[in-house]
Amino acid sequence: MTKVTHVSVLPAETLALLAPQSGEVFVDCTAGLGGHALAIAQAVGPTGRVIALDQDAAMLALAGPRLAGLPVTLLHANFESLPELLANAGVTRIDGLLADLGFCSDQVSDPARGFSFQADGPLDMRLNPDAGATAADLVNTLSEGALADLIFEYGEERKSRWVAKRIVERRATKPFTTTADLAELVRRTVPRSGSIDPATRVFQALRIAANDELGALDRLLAALPGLVRQGGRVAVISFHSLEDRRVKSALFKVPEVWHPLSKKPVEAGPEEQARNPRARSAKLRAARRL
Repeated sequence: MTKVTHVSVLPAETLALLAPQSGEVFVDCTAGLGGHALAIAQAVGPTGRVIALDQDAAMLALAGPRLAGLPVTLLHANFESLPELLANAGVTRIDGLLADLGFCSDQVSDPARGFSFQADGPLDMRLNPDAGATAADLVNTLSEGALADLIFEYGEERKSRWVAKRIVERRATKPFTTTADLAELVRRTVPRSGSIDPATRVFQALRIAANDELGALDRLLAALPGLVRQGGRVAVISFHSLEDRRVKSALFKVPEVWHPLSKKPVEAGPEEQARNPRARSAKLRAARRL
């Protein structure tokens, strides 16, 4: 990964809703290349602090030089461990938190990471390449029923049972090892509908499962009331309905704990969408701790 292409989504809108002030303590749960953390660190100033996490050590290595000289602490960690991480850092309450749940464009475009079927690569999909089961492990070992449930629940693929059946039949003679191999089987199994590649939903399901993305998000959202001080702000950017439903339930439907900072999720305008196609599916929800 030599050429950096990622652009942060909804940067101005996120900063406006979080409203970081001089001297405040913020957490960026998904540092990526450091775009959001940079803006927040500049706002909190030298008397403030930003704790930025990422599961992917490669992202932290790229973000480090960009954030040099700013009050930012980079941690190689999953945000589901945030309560323990803050306790270890001597932080009892934070003033704000951001979680951009999208993947960095540079991660997705790197064939070696196996997130995309646009270029052939190993069927990996792990955010932390040093931990957990790969997508290939899941595809080659789960039972047909478990695979079907995973693809239906996390990918919302209506043909999930057909896909699972074909996967199990094929792997009996040759295990799946590459993204192109799996994508081709899915395309032969699921008829194309519109502009979406039939493999898209299956790959989403495997990526979510390989990284336990929804479980980690649930644990983060459950911990937030105990971490954010009164008046503190939280913002979450989600990219598909499975994430957004959880964020909406946690931040917009608990009036005794959170006050929503917008009636509806904030979405990118036409100019940003044209400049950054990744922003088209982004939904930003933010709330203030009561």
